[in-house]
Amino acid sequence: MDALRDRIPDYARDLRLNLSSVLTPQGAPGLSETQLWMTALASAIASRNAELARAIETVAAGKLAAAEIEAARSASAIMGMNNVYYRFLHLVEEEEYAKLPARLRMNVIGSPGIPKVDFELVSLAVSAVNGCGKCVTAHERVLRQHEVSREAVQSAVRIASVIHAVAGVIDYENARAA
Repeated sequence: MDALRDRIPDYARDLRLNLSSVLTPQGAPGLSETQLWMTALASAIASRNAELARAIETVAAGKLAAAEIEAARSASAIMGMNNVYYRFLHLVEEEEYAKLPARLRMNVIGSPGIPKVDFELVSLAVSAVNGCGKCVTAHERVLRQHEVSREAVQSAVRIASVIHAVAGVIDYENARAA
């Protein structure tokens, strides 16, 4: 991670500083270390930058159980599908579509292999990366019903925002170098 962070150019130094901050317990108030690293990993996968995802997964492997890594991957995968579908339902402004069955398998949501509240938190972060307002609202509501603090919700979304922005800068810099 240090080598990757050092490659972030000066025009994005705020991202470099934020990346150093949000991936610490002090920079992610309200989150356990497990929640922090699951959120970071799922957000990196959702941001579609393999280099960043590998770097975060390398660090996360020393902090997370195998089931937690698998759940972060699963949250990114299922939200990749759901965010497109539910964003369509939200944007089309035609109520009849919402009455139709989705006919999409989503078994992992019911049985994620980790505490459901942690899966909801990671799903919220991925939904923020993918820009699905309907999913962000739904996951935030579930988290608040389970008494997850606003500070924890904000921390998860801050991690997602920084990871996503760093992924974009790395993609751009790799393209410039090619």
